[in-house]
Amino acid sequence: MANMTLSIPKELHEKMKAFSETKWSEVARRAIEQRINDLEIMNQITSKSKLTKRDVDEISKKIKRRMADKFYAYPNN
Repeated sequence: MANMTLSIPKELHEKMKAFSETKWSEVARRAIEQRINDLEIMNQITSKSKLTKRDVDEISKKIKRRMADKFYAYPNN
């Protein structure tokens, strides 16, 4: 098994110490594994897509615009 060195902020390290019974290397390994699985699934889905980068950018803009409209429509904003 390969080793990996990970840098984390001091504040996070202090919080981790409070849960010393946790195997943090296992937590990190699982998080990395899950992210890789997610990316592989995304690659499978997008490899079949006929959308261009321009199409994706346009869809993204529309989604962001509508989400902003919904957010600002709430009375507390």
